[in-house]
Amino acid sequence: NCKIGDNTIINDGSIIGKIGYGFKFINNKLTFIPHIGLVDIHENVYIGSNCTIDRGSFTNTIIGKNTMIDNQVHIAHNVKIGASCFIAGQVGIAGSTNIGNSCMIGGQSGISGHLNIGNNVHIGGNSGVIKNVEDNSKIMGYPSVEMKKFLKRNIYD
Repeated sequence: NCKIGDNTIINDGSIIGKIGYGFKFINNKLTFIPHIGLVDIHENVYIGSNCTIDRGSFTNTIIGKNTMIDNQVHIAHNVKIGASCFIAGQVGIAGSTNIGNSCMIGGQSGISGHLNIGNNVHIGGNSGVIKNVEDNSKIMGYPSVEMKKFLKRNIYD
């Protein structure tokens, strides 16, 4: 259920290409949605220990080239991550979210599903992203706001 590019490192305990978390109520019955996509990992990717990358439900989960993923990261079904991203430990990215190129995501951050995160976005650690993020943004907090606003509100008051 995977395509893995050249020079990719996958550390111990990581699970890649397993079925994602997909359920839907159909006729008042909870029904499992099959996952027929795969995980497409491009070249020169680093995946730390104990990560989980779910295969896509109807489209592929994609990890762009030169992306570095720390330990204990969960990437859900249909997520698309661009090239040269850095994702710190314990980050969770919910299903069908698109992350642009050259993004940095701080540890213990969570990103809701079906969002678009632009290129060159920096997300501070322990943040909760619940809406789309424009290119070149620096955000932090829960819910996430512009980083300068977060720091002013929480540190300099």
